[in-house]
Amino acid sequence: MNYLEEELGISHRSALARSLLSVAAIVCTVVESLHHGRQKCWLAVGHSVLTGRQGRVRTKTVKRASRVLIEKYYPRLTLDFHTNKRIIDEVAVVPSKRLRNKISGFTTHLMKRIQKGPVRGISFKLQEEERERKDNYVPEVSALDTSATGLEVDPDTKALLESLNFDNIAVNVVVPVTAVPERSGRRERRNVPGAGRS
Repeated sequence: MNYLEEELGISHRSALARSLLSVAAIVCTVVESLHHGRQKCWLAVGHSVLTGRQGRVRTKTVKRASRVLIEKYYPRLTLDFHTNKRIIDEVAVVPSKRLRNKISGFTTHLMKRIQKGPVRGISFKLQEEERERKDNYVPEVSALDTSATGLEVDPDTKALLESLNFDNIAVNVVVPVTAVPERSGRRERRNVPGAGRS
């Protein structure tokens, strides 16, 4: 521990104090209130002690705020960061520009993920309707109904069914296709140790 203290130039107490401060600083409460007749999302956030400017380290604050914003304002949000940044400026009170940009960046990221499929932790009307529509879908022809076409089996499977007294199942015997290895016009070269190149 002494080596680290000397190398980094910080004492054990200050490192502990710094980590406690950073945990205490990244506390977020999302409070809904009516502001001039329309809903606003208030984000109260402490200043972060962390000074690193590395990308993609998103705190729970940013993620939670993005999810709340998407649930409320999904029809207005887009796949463009700059448009989302202006929308978040209008509908939310965010204490700093840096935090606003982080929230809008993660919101844009989630919007792109939503385009591909449902995202865990986000539930909004359009996604619920899409899920319900997929659950209620009934195909016209069942994949399990083999009465119309019959099962396609190879001769060995047909013999097996006959030996088990399942002759009443309608099956179509299909000759299995064997894969023929491709041959190129050139002769294959083998890596033989000690052989020289010709």
